Amino acid sequence: MMFSLIKSKRRLGPRPENWRSIEQRQWWLSSTGIVVSLLLTLGIVSYVLPEIIPGLERYSVDTSVAVHGLVGLILLFDLYVIFQQVQLFRVRKQLAQREELFRIITENAADMIAVVDGSGNRLYNSPSYQKLLGYSPEELRQTKGVDQIHPDDREKVIEAAGEAKRSGTGRSIEYRIRHKDGRWVQLESTASVVKNRNGEVEKLVIVNRDVTERKDLEKQLVLSQKLEAIGKLSGGIAHDFNNLLNVILGYAEELQKRIPPEDPYREAIDEIQNAGRRAASLTQQLLAFSRKQVFEPQVIDLKQVVSEAAKMLERLIGEDIQLEIVPVPKIGAVKADRCQIERVVLNLAVNAREAMPEGGKVTIEMADAELDESSPTLHHCVAPGPYVMLRVTDTGCGMDAELQSHIFEPFFTTKGQGTGLGLATVYGVVKQSGGYIAVESAPGKGTTFRIFLPRVLETTEKSQASGPPAKILPMHWTVLLVEDERPLRKLTRKMLMEMGLTVLEAEDASQAIALTKQSDTPIDLLLTDVIMPGTSGWVLAETLSTQHPEMRILYMSGYPDGVIEKNGPSRAGISILRKPFTRDELMRRIEDAATGVPGKSMIQNGITETITK
Repeated sequence: MMFSLIKSKRRLGPRPENWRSIEQRQWWLSSTGIVVSLLLTLGIVSYVLPEIIPGLERYSVDTSVAVHGLVGLILLFDLYVIFQQVQLFRVRKQLAQREELFRIITENAADMIAVVDGSGNRLYNSPSYQKLLGYSPEELRQTKGVDQIHPDDREKVIEAAGEAKRSGTGRSIEYRIRHKDGRWVQLESTASVVKNRNGEVEKLVIVNRDVTERKDLEKQLVLSQKLEAIGKLSGGIAHDFNNLLNVILGYAEELQKRIPPEDPYREAIDEIQNAGRRAASLTQQLLAFSRKQVFEPQVIDLKQVVSEAAKMLERLIGEDIQLEIVPVPKIGAVKADRCQIERVVLNLAVNAREAMPEGGKVTIEMADAELDESSPTLHHCVAPGPYVMLRVTDTGCGMDAELQSHIFEPFFTTKGQGTGLGLATVYGVVKQSGGYIAVESAPGKGTTFRIFLPRVLETTEKSQASGPPAKILPMHWTVLLVEDERPLRKLTRKMLMEMGLTVLEAEDASQAIALTKQSDTPIDLLLTDVIMPGTSGWVLAETLSTQHPEMRILYMSGYPDGVIEKNGPSRAGISILRKPFTRDELMRRIEDAATGVPGKSMIQNGITETITK
């Protein structure tokens, strides 16, 4: 191996430090040739000159000796010429090897290498410029080095070049350069100076590296960190905020029942309830963005979901906007939350409507897609495989690249109104479904959103033909209510008693266990908060189930699913009554519990929101 390495080094020619000695030897050979030529010329002239000029005395030299001397000089000169040509051949061969080595390096280098003079004129551009930027060598020669640089970055590049000339050392900078197709490519550039014999900077050697993909990854990392921060914030405030909303909405509902519609204060009560519902919806959007909302995946037909939402979409976008749903014969099934996918379609339609204030057209297309390593649509964060694509296109005002980099961020809006969570919610739902969303847009050319959801081989789930069993509110039941928030516990107790149920209330698990020991009344239903100070609702339910095997269990919580799973066992089929809840929702859940299996939490049905792992 060492021998082959030495041979390769010899084959590629001498090292740069040996070129000075080669140059000196070449000068020595040339000087020797000149001396030999002068001596030979002098000998010939001295022999021929008396024959040409009459009256010039001949040299008293033996003619034969002179001839032999001249012949010797000629032979010596011939030998020298041969030797010199051999040396020139070796030098040319070494130069060719050096040129070949330089060509191999420049043609195969992934980075772009450029040489510019002190005025910024291009002296050399490596072939990678054409590979990465699309410009031919002729096109590059006709422009200066700063012509394709982004106007916002041009001053920074000129300043860095000037600093390199003054200090003699270059520094690394990042800037954007325009590709031939018009898009901007992010480069990381490092400059080195080439000085002349006087120590002055004569040229700059610039090495540019395409870092566009790295910058995209950094942006995605920042976005995921924002998502995680919003998720933690949502999880932290969801419980307390939902408890407060439950009290506000609950008492507003009680006031609505007692204040007639013609009362002047009825409007104020209605507005309080509407504001509370909007606040609850906002919390759910935050949880959707952070991918911590209730998620009920099932195998669905995306074509059917879009078709059923068509009427609503037409009313939503208005009469001045044309809606076209491109028919498709058949597409594969996907596994996702049906309600959340409907929300995705509606939010994209609303976004398209906002981009077309003077009317336009929205086109929805669906198709199967096979993504592999060679697919132009494959993103580096997407696993290759079978997908179902949903494409929503509008003819609106479009967006530039800067705006596109922020559209999925929470609370980002260009409309000056709204929460800025519409597209953020779309992003969260798609990611939670294991999919990928991409946007293509340009100012004045509309916008296209493409969503790729993993395709599954399972058949779509159909609703059972038989209706649900008849539900009757068990008036004779005794309910053990466990809630650590006193205002909410007081309101829930009031709701239960108005339903005709007997209520035992406790503020924590220990008090609940003590109540069951003191009471001779059997507990028919345990209505408990999941996360409480001390013992959790999970442990309380397991403890009481051994003592009351006929007891039904209904959990309630204002925390997101991720927090609930961390604080207790994750089971399929466990029902959570989500805060904030209304009196009617509470009644329906108790009716569901009456038809459930004693000693277990309710099994998922058409109303239940199920935690999925």
